[in-house]
Amino acid sequence: MSIQSKDVLKIAHLARLGIRQEQVESYASDLSNIVTLVEQMNQVDTSDIEPMAHPLDQFQRLRADVVSETNQREILQQNAPDVEDGLFLVPRVID
Repeated sequence: MSIQSKDVLKIAHLARLGIRQEQVESYASDLSNIVTLVEQMNQVDTSDIEPMAHPLDQFQRLRADVVSETNQREILQQNAPDVEDGLFLVPRVID
């Protein structure tokens, strides 16, 4: 599939991109090359390949879930305009 100059201009208009006229042919060529590469990749047989989330078989090291700070709710809520039962009260925005 070949991307034409008019296609580049239409895509640029839809994406609200400003492209100088002298760059249109270069963009058309680059986009055509990308589409050709994707078409080549679609022809590769991947039926025997197992899907994976990451190419390396590693596990993420997780830190221990321990409390590292003290509860400062009262201190932080001193600046709030409205507080009730330890919760911040905010104006209703949806009727």
